Amino acid sequence: MTIEKATTGPVLYEKVNDHIALITLNRPEARNAINAAMAELIESFVAKAEGDPAIRVGVFAANGPSFCAGADLKEVAAGRGMALSRPDSGFAGFVFGKRSKPWIAAVKGSAHGGGAEIALACDMVVADERASFGLTEVRRGLFAGAGGCFRLARAFPRALAIEMVTTGIPIDAARAQHHGLVNRLVPAEAVNAEALGLAATIAANSPLSVRLSLKLTRAASDLMDAELMTLQETSVAELLAGPDVIEGATAFFEKRAPKWRS
Repeated sequence: MTIEKATTGPVLYEKVNDHIALITLNRPEARNAINAAMAELIESFVAKAEGDPAIRVGVFAANGPSFCAGADLKEVAAGRGMALSRPDSGFAGFVFGKRSKPWIAAVKGSAHGGGAEIALACDMVVADERASFGLTEVRRGLFAGAGGCFRLARAFPRALAIEMVTTGIPIDAARAQHHGLVNRLVPAEAVNAEALGLAATIAANSPLSVRLSLKLTRAASDLMDAELMTLQETSVAELLAGPDVIEGATAFFEKRAPKWRS
């Protein structure tokens, strides 16, 4: 049952239930290409979800047959390309933003250029069986400067990542799933429901446990083992000092659903 919902504008915000926020690109006539107004809205909506203590998971989706075509090239051609990035969160108000909660990309159709970079900036991807992912910037004299090059190299084998960024040729969703970018592959009409279902599964877990597990897992590709061990130790200490460890064990023995307080 939807608690809060915006029905107009190029980007929509919906609080689907107490614990899940849904941000939806709503400019299908332009294949959801990002302009300055959209970047500002996305940044504000992400901040809203991250700042709401009740929200535990965010879902990033899009209306229309395409997820996102990336930067609005009309804006770029007019010399307004820099306005598509926000100072604190980067392209689309999202790709470099600070987020402590899990975000799931619900990808229908093409996620090309900056659209692929948005998907790569999310923690998980649910995709349409006919979806495609590509960093197409080199075809337009650009390059994937919103994290696409290095995030693609982390997600895919090196040779495939290099092929994608130098040819600009997209790959289909099945190949993306094979190499680990896509978590779940479903028919187009089921993408949003599948993403929200995955979000609900996560939201049922301890919020503190999820946040700490996510923080450590995100850091795995950036830090050395010694740094990761230190981060792990501080995370364990924070977890043990919180209320959810006792509640989780108590709920298990009492054979009931836990009532998380973190």
